[in-house]
Formats: sequence, C-alpha cells, structure tokens
Amino acid sequence: MEIGFIITIFLIGFVGSYISGMLGIGGSIIKYPMLLYIPPLLGFAAFSAHEVAGISAIQVFFATIGGVWAYRKGGYLNKSLILYMGGAILIGSFIGAYGSNVLAEDTINLVYGILALTAAVMMFVPKKGLDDIPLDQVKFNKGIAASAAFIVGIGAGIVGAAGAFLLVPIMLVILKIPTRMTIASSLAITFISSIGATVGKITTGQVDWGPAAIMVVASLIAAPLGAIAGKKMNTKILQVTLAVLILATAIKIWLDIL
Repeated sequence: MEIGFIITIFLIGFVGSYISGMLGIGGSIIKYPMLLYIPPLLGFAAFSAHEVAGISAIQVFFATIGGVWAYRKGGYLNKSLILYMGGAILIGSFIGAYGSNVLAEDTINLVYGILALTAAVMMFVPKKGLDDIPLDQVKFNKGIAASAAFIVGIGAGIVGAAGAFLLVPIMLVILKIPTRMTIASSLAITFISSIGATVGKITTGQVDWGPAAIMVVASLIAAPLGAIAGKKMNTKILQVTLAVLILATAIKIWLDIL
C-alpha cells in the first residue's frame, strides 16, 4: 500500500471514530460515503460497496469498544438499558438480516428511509429537563425499550447497519434518558448490534484486511478522544449536533430513494 493511501484511510477512520465516540453512534453513516468516494477522488483505487461495508463493520466494532471504554467511569453506562436494548436489537437485527433476502431492494431502502425520517423528526422534539435527572435515579419502561430496539434491529438488519442513529432519539425522546447516558449506553448497544455484522462480513470474506487494520488503529485512538470531548461539551450542543447529523442522514437516504 502507498503511504498516501494509508494516510487517507487512517484520516477517514479517525474522523468517523472521533464523531462516533463523541455522539454515541457507530460512525458508519459518515465513513461509508467517505470510503466510497474519497480514495478514487485522490487517485487511489476505489473500494467496492461490499468492501466498504466489510471495512465499516470491522471499524464500527472497534470504535464502539473504544468509546465504551472511555465512558466506563462516571456512571454513564446504564447496564439495565444496555441489557434490554442490546439483547432485543441483536435478535431483531438477526431476523432482519435473515429475512432481507426475500425483500426487493426498493423495499429495503424505503424501510430505512422511513426509520431515518422518524429519527430525524424525533431529534427536534423539545427535551426540557432531561439532563437534570441524576444518573443514579434514571428510570425507563423496559417493555418499550426492548420493543423499540427490536424494531430498530429488524430495520437495521434489513439494510445492514448498526442502527445507532435510530436508537439515540428513541432513548432521548421516548425513554427520557439523559444525553450523556444516552451517548455512552448507545455505544455499548451498537457494539452488541455490530457483533453479528462483523462475524457475517468476516465469514463471507467481505473484509479487505489491510485498510480494515488501518481503520481499527484509527478507531482505537480517535473514539476515546471523541468520548472525552463529548463529556466536556454542553449537552445542548451535543443534541443539536446529533439532530443535524441524523437529519442529513435522512435527507441522503430519501434522495437515494427518490
């Protein structure tokens, strides 16, 4: 591999993983288009969509580990929330992935578009007093948490994504989880969700190991740095940044559909 190519892949991984750690999402929403379009733009060989998906799956796996590790202290990880939503999304994503082969591609894109639009609308719902709740006094409806994660898992499994950008608004708006606890816990849930995708990509030979290794190194450096930055940022700024990113994702998906 050329040194310029290595630097390009590293920077793509670094930027995506930093945002992942800071905002509690897997980061593939950002890295997927960057991996697809930036290398050929700079004169390097282009990755296929399958290679990009494989590299992204590996990278999300390690970025979420790095982010969770940085949030392990301070009471931000809600173990009960992670258990209920993580278990449900894992089952849902398996069902979605397994059943996706009987769906038309247009149907798959439409499912994702509807989920993304719902998430974008939810992010702009006022969330007053959310961050005034002490972390050790946070309560949530376990049935709603598991059901919502299961539905997201099916949609995410169908389209081959971790679904974190859908989980975050559900946790903030429906379950009323404080912002920083949402970010930390969603990283842990996304890690659980990404296990199936990572195993699937490896066993079917869809991973280009050279670029994937570079992205992993970038992830393990950048995700904890992003998490540290997220802890220091004003929660209103975090919410607005998340809202803008999720809205941009929804617009991109609907432009692809239409």
